Amino acid sequence: MAIALCGAVGVGQASAADIGRINKPGASEHWSAWGGTVGVRWNRELAEDIGLAIGQANGKHAQLSWREHEMFDLRQTGSLEFDVRNSNLHDFIGGSLQARGGYVIDSPAGRIDLSDFRLSPRAGDELILDIVGGDGKAWFYIDRLMYELIDGNQRLAVRTMDLRISPALAERIGHPEVANWAIADMQMTTDVLRQGANPQQPSGGYKWHGTPVPGAGGAVYQADLFMQTFSAQYSRCDGCTGEGGSGRVVFTPSSTLRNNVNNGSQQVTIPNDPLGTSSALYAADIPWWQKFTGNHEPYGNDQHPFLIWNLYRLNADGSIDQIGRSGVKHAFLTTNSGCLDHPGTSQVLGRGCSDTYGTGNNDSNSDLGPRSEIIPANNQWGRCGSIYDTNCDGSPNNSGNGNFDQRMITVESQFSGPAHAGATYLFESWYLARQDINISNSMATKRVTFTRNSSTWSVGGNDQYRLGPAIDRWVDPSAPGANARSVALSSTEGNTKVAVKVTDLGGGQWRYDYAVMNLDFARAKTEGSEPNLRVLSNMGYDSFSVPVGNATITDIRFSDGDVDSTNDWAGGIYNGSVLWATPNKTNPLNWGTMFRFSFVANQAPAENAAELHIAERGTPQTVSANGMLAPVAARPKASFGNNAP
Repeated sequence: MAIALCGAVGVGQASAADIGRINKPGASEHWSAWGGTVGVRWNRELAEDIGLAIGQANGKHAQLSWREHEMFDLRQTGSLEFDVRNSNLHDFIGGSLQARGGYVIDSPAGRIDLSDFRLSPRAGDELILDIVGGDGKAWFYIDRLMYELIDGNQRLAVRTMDLRISPALAERIGHPEVANWAIADMQMTTDVLRQGANPQQPSGGYKWHGTPVPGAGGAVYQADLFMQTFSAQYSRCDGCTGEGGSGRVVFTPSSTLRNNVNNGSQQVTIPNDPLGTSSALYAADIPWWQKFTGNHEPYGNDQHPFLIWNLYRLNADGSIDQIGRSGVKHAFLTTNSGCLDHPGTSQVLGRGCSDTYGTGNNDSNSDLGPRSEIIPANNQWGRCGSIYDTNCDGSPNNSGNGNFDQRMITVESQFSGPAHAGATYLFESWYLARQDINISNSMATKRVTFTRNSSTWSVGGNDQYRLGPAIDRWVDPSAPGANARSVALSSTEGNTKVAVKVTDLGGGQWRYDYAVMNLDFARAKTEGSEPNLRVLSNMGYDSFSVPVGNATITDIRFSDGDVDSTNDWAGGIYNGSVLWATPNKTNPLNWGTMFRFSFVANQAPAENAAELHIAERGTPQTVSANGMLAPVAARPKASFGNNAP
């Protein structure tokens, strides 16, 4: 969690009452802490890529933490001094904490001794902790802390924080491109030695979605979560060789969200974006209960948001492919930065509050799971039978994840090399919250670039930020342009977008490129109910068809964004349509996934409907994307005039 908790709010984003409350000085609560434990989980693959040989931990505990950190005791000498304002950690004041044990790191540029390392607030920037080694130098630093006061405010628990490479170390080892990269995830629990006045306590009067707003004439609070910003980083690679290679690359984001700011009138939550203002006049609190912490309001379970991310290639010929998709990140804590209404707990996100999940904890084996366990339109997790509760006893088990499981993996040849000359790339990050009234502003995209260094891939760009899904940047629904269309399909089972671009190839030939983005549609089969819900399946679609009439069709293509041709949908002409279908439902178009369908026809585009078939039986069995473009016009419907029966 980015520990910058100030979260500045512009005057145009809050009411006058809010501004008065924000500007009113809070009571400063000075705290100190010492002792306890600190843990480190290195990204050892990344370390090896850049020539850092991290030795075995000295003085560590016998057992790893739940999130696989190597644990060390913290000395009860000295203390870390910090400031608390309005129940939020505001900044570090001074002092330090020292570990008992640590590491020796070797590199071609020399040895770094992190034995008995110290965590010290950085002079001039009290929101960063430097990791100081035996030579007195800070070769690493910590940011994005996610913390809470626990055990009756007797301990400060930092659940996760990113350990980053300092620019000085990056230069020293000959890899200046890795400056400020996250190379480890850390955690810390330290005992409060001195505390000021008791911090604000939860009132219990949470403003859940659907709760009536007092004195507002029947209005209710509504959930509307926004993606505020994010950035992407290289994490590791399996068998990388460089441009156009076959290595499997993992990229991971650091993603920041913000809750709706509205409190009776529409105000801007995310500036300078068409989707940046919520239609919900009263922002609801968002439940943020860590999994396996019990059954809590408002849903009688351990409800929490989920996070996924995807990668897209905009091809030089005008088509689009999704070339990477992650598993599901389970959120577990919010530090409620920059709140307009602080809920008084780290398990509920309040109005106007922000929260960040950093690169390190978005790469945690203990917080990632498969998308198949989620009912996306309802944001329900099937805990029973999940990788975290295989026997449905309500107690967590090890996930079994390795460092390439549930990650967004993209093959080098999918984003580099001469085969994709002229292509550009979009990285997409989503938060999913239960009963969110607008999923489009909970996701966003950025332009990214990729550069191969001697042993890593650098992610550049990280710019041109825009709320909404990537498919809307391929065909803008509000301004699709000539020979392009975008159609949204919505139901209680979820949302899907179908878009098409038609390119005049000359000589009477036209190429039709269709992209179908299953945002959060699933026809789920389940057993039991919350909190003991089991998701048996959550498939989306198993076929897609476009009417072509008597047009001559060539070059039928399909792309699911991977390099495995054995799971491709088969495409052919059937009853006057081009039909693609997954063999035996082995590769359905499930939620969070986009497939591309293309062909060349000898007919110019006309308005018609494309059709999707739902993989699981039920009603309806098919859905039509009306207003699409196809090589044949839709047949006019019969009219009975005024004598219609």
